Amino acid sequence: MLPRSPSSSRESAGPPGPIRRPDPDPGGASPLEREPAGRVIALMGPTASGKTALALELAEALDLAVISVDARQCYIGMDIGTAKPTAEQRQRVRHELLDLRPPDQPLTLQEFLPLARAAVSAELQRRGLALVVGGSGLYLQGLLRGLTPPAVPPQPSLRDQFQGLGQPLCHSLLRACDPAAAARIAPADSHRTQRALEICYATGQPASAQGGRVPPPWPVLELALDPADLPDRIHRRTLAMYAEGLVEETEALIARHGEALPLLDTMGYDEARGLLRGQWPEARAIALTERRTRQYAKRQRTWFRRQHQPVWLRGEDLMQNALLTLQTTRQGLG
Repeated sequence: MLPRSPSSSRESAGPPGPIRRPDPDPGGASPLEREPAGRVIALMGPTASGKTALALELAEALDLAVISVDARQCYIGMDIGTAKPTAEQRQRVRHELLDLRPPDQPLTLQEFLPLARAAVSAELQRRGLALVVGGSGLYLQGLLRGLTPPAVPPQPSLRDQFQGLGQPLCHSLLRACDPAAAARIAPADSHRTQRALEICYATGQPASAQGGRVPPPWPVLELALDPADLPDRIHRRTLAMYAEGLVEETEALIARHGEALPLLDTMGYDEARGLLRGQWPEARAIALTERRTRQYAKRQRTWFRRQHQPVWLRGEDLMQNALLTLQTTRQGLG
C-alpha cells in the first residue's frame, strides 16, 4: 500500500556525469563558471511540424551538431514511435542526447539537464553557436529558461506501487495532491504522472510548487514551427510509423522490458500494444494514434505560445527565413 501521507524525508542523488565535458580549466574553474560566450538557437514546435528537416539544414549550413531535447528520443530502442532521426540523418549531421538509456531506466529532468548543458557548452566552445531542437516543453524550459526541477531521485518502490494501482487511479491521486501538475500531464501519460506523484510522496510538497529558475549564461534565439497543414502531416506520419514497423518495435520492447513498461503508455506504443493484445484491429490503432497525436500537438502549441516567445517561421522557404532571422535579430549572428 502507498504511504498514508507523503513523507517529508528526501533522498539525494547526483545526476550522472555529462556525456561530454570541456577540458578542465588550468585555473580550476568548472565548465559552467567559465561558460564560453556564444548564442543558442532553439528550434521548437509541435510534433510533425518539420523540426528534424529544418534542423538538418541549419546544422549543415552552420556546421553545428543537433542537440536533441526530447523526453522520449533519449531512450534506446524507441526509434520509430518517437520519430527519432534515422541512421542516415545521423550520418549527415552529428546528434547529441539520443539513446542515453534503455527505457526501463527512466531519465529524470534533473538528470537530463547536466547532459544538455554540457552538450551546449561544448558546441559554444567549438563554434560559438549551439543548435537545440525539441518539442518537450519542460525539458526546453529547464535548458533555455533555467527551470530547476526538484532534487528527488527515482523511487523504485513507489513506482512499483503506482504501477500496481493503474494509470487512471494514479492520475486521480495526482489531481488530489497536485492539481496544477495533473492539469498539465495527460491522463494517459503514466511516466510523468508517476514522476509527479513520487515527488509529492518523497518531499511532502506538490511537484508544481517546487523548483526555481537559474537563467543560463548564454542568450537564446527561439525559432518555432507551426505549419498550417499540421493535421495532414500528423496523418501521414502516423501511417508511415505503422508502415515502417511501429508494431514490431513495440513487440521488441515488450519482449525486452515487459508489457507493463511505463514508457509504452506513450502515444503510438500504447495503441500498438493494444493491437498486439488483440484489443483492436490495425485500422483502429492507427486512428487512435492519430487522434492522440493531434491532441498532444494542440497542447504543445499552447505551451509554446504561453511559455516561450519564439519567432514563428512562416512561408515556403523556412531555411531562408531562419537564416534571415539569425542575421537580422540582435540575438542572432550579428
